Amino acid sequence: MALVNAVSGEPEQKGPSTNASRPAAEETSGGDPSPETATSPTAALPLVIRVTGPATQVVVRVADTGGKVLTKGILNQGETRNYKEAPLQVVAFNGGAVQVVIYGKVQPPEPDGQRAEWFVKPRAG
Repeated sequence: MALVNAVSGEPEQKGPSTNASRPAAEETSGGDPSPETATSPTAALPLVIRVTGPATQVVVRVADTGGKVLTKGILNQGETRNYKEAPLQVVAFNGGAVQVVIYGKVQPPEPDGQRAEWFVKPRAG
C-alpha cells in the first residue's frame, strides 16, 4: 500500500513528516493474524513458509495436547506465512513447492510432488 501511495504522487501535499512515519506504523501494526510482510528478522521467528512452486495444501498446528490449527488450506505461489509460536507441526502436501525457514535456517528442499513434514521445537533459552 505504501508503495502504491508513493507512486501516485500525492504525499508531498499532505506534509512529508507525517507520511514518512505512517507507512512504518501500518506495516508493524497490521491486525492480520498471518502477516505476509516480514518486518522483523526471520531468525527471530520460529517458522516462515514461502510458496516457491505451484499452489499446495499446507497444515500448520501447535504441537501440544490442544493441537490448535493455525493454517489449513491451499497457499498460492508467492505467498509467505510467518509464525511466532512454537512448538509447531507442519505438513505440506507438495513439499517441493515450499521453502521452510526454522529460526532463520532454511531447511533442505523436499522432493517435488511428495508430502513433507517439519517439526519446529520451542526455542531453548
